[in-house]
Amino acid sequence: MIDAADVVGTDAASPACRVRPTPVLQTNVLVAMAIALGSLLAGAIYTWFVGEDVNWDWQNYHEYNVWAVITGRYGIDALPPGFQTYFNPTVYFPVYYLRHLLPLPYGLMIIGAVHGLNLLLIYFLIRVLLREAATVSAIGAAILVAAVGPMTLSEVGTSFSDILTALPVVAGCILILSADRRCGRYVLAGLLVGAAVGLKLTNVVYALGAAAAVLAASRPLPATFWLALGGAIGAVATGGPWGVMLWREMGNPIFPLFNAVFQSPELMPMNIMDWQFLPRGMLDALAYPFYWLVGDNRSSEYPFRDARFAAATLLLVFAIGRSLVSRVTIFTQRDIQFLLFFIVSYAAWLAVFSIQRYAIVLELLCAPLIVLLIFRALAGPPGALAQGASSLRVDSVMVATALLIALWTQPGDWFRRPWSNPFNPAIPQELHQPADYLIIDKPIAYIAPLLPAQSRFYQIADIALPIMPDGRFDRRIRAGLKSPLPGGVWELHMRGKPIREHLLERYGFRVDAAKPCVEIEGAQLGTAIEACPLTARER
Repeated sequence: MIDAADVVGTDAASPACRVRPTPVLQTNVLVAMAIALGSLLAGAIYTWFVGEDVNWDWQNYHEYNVWAVITGRYGIDALPPGFQTYFNPTVYFPVYYLRHLLPLPYGLMIIGAVHGLNLLLIYFLIRVLLREAATVSAIGAAILVAAVGPMTLSEVGTSFSDILTALPVVAGCILILSADRRCGRYVLAGLLVGAAVGLKLTNVVYALGAAAAVLAASRPLPATFWLALGGAIGAVATGGPWGVMLWREMGNPIFPLFNAVFQSPELMPMNIMDWQFLPRGMLDALAYPFYWLVGDNRSSEYPFRDARFAAATLLLVFAIGRSLVSRVTIFTQRDIQFLLFFIVSYAAWLAVFSIQRYAIVLELLCAPLIVLLIFRALAGPPGALAQGASSLRVDSVMVATALLIALWTQPGDWFRRPWSNPFNPAIPQELHQPADYLIIDKPIAYIAPLLPAQSRFYQIADIALPIMPDGRFDRRIRAGLKSPLPGGVWELHMRGKPIREHLLERYGFRVDAAKPCVEIEGAQLGTAIEACPLTARER
């Protein structure tokens, strides 16, 4: 990813640094290999420690969407996960196969190990930023802060794609910062970031950050062109086939998103947006890092606590203030590119989503950002390495800051099960025959692969993507119900929630009070899915 010039600070134009390995370079290679191994082990061990992933999104669509592609369910069922049914499933295939082809816990431990490689990228990033000034303390502090990110920890060993797509985004950032005039690195950076966007559209905020970073390059126009070229190729490679299918089938290449623009007939012409986490004004937006510092989780469904963003904010203000007061330029061009990548990405994330899970890249980048800001603010202008007591003071501040952030962090929790009690539900005898299922709750779609293969599943309660009267899904449901399967017709809902009879009435059914409902153990401990038999309503 980066050559000797980027790692040890040698002259990139010197042929010697490319053909004759030095003891320093050999040491750096050994260090990188050790950190790579440690990162893999850390991710795997942490996954084993916290247990089996059963997060809400896995229950709703991560599992179902991959299974639906493999078994051809997209032409049979009707939106079992709701509007998430048509999210690009490509990124979820690795964890699906690892989960199903390997015995527990090994499959998820492997995906956890892959997630751990983000720490290796943080090592490379801090080396690119500080070059020969990257001391053991600086590297250790950056890796420690990155390793304890509350959202990062919450997604290690899970099916969430935010932490997996962080790998190409962070790698793309490293390539941009180390590219200088090498257009190939800009193309590769674009490929990586574009691929992340194609796999999950929420990564578009980091594409904006990358674009801002190359505008501060020594030759911004060629850099922007090559980055854009790579980005387009990467996005088309990972998202193009799915987008073409959606365009052909639904009339919207990113269905159901931005339907006010594309206007698929299967959804009202509206843009589906989650507004609940957005700041209420400018002052509120500026306060978000300090909300997270005190454990205010207004940007997440579940509690977490994090000091890194508040620390980075205060350090940035301090560093800029010191530069202005002393009238000394403390940031290099590379520093400015990194700051632009981070600040523009953060501002875009805050304005569009403010959903904490989508900020895992920012959470990871906060670690080298904090180390960089401490170094620039305390060690003097670039190129003037602090020596002796001054160097010790800088290292001490870095380590102390990292330790305080690590001790203060409270990770999020998306639900796990102990490995001693893995999810393996018994299917009631009443459901052993193929049947039609009207789903009136979420998340339930993960049960579909466990029921007889000929069964059909129809979601009729999704608020964001309601069934359009006489649309393709409405017609599919009615045609299926007119050709009943031997197991009859059932409704599915989460235990403890009311059965919404009015939704069933639309299709001419009601709960059959003469027959008992049955339960399937839920993936989350203490939950269950209730299945009730239906009968035709009297007209």
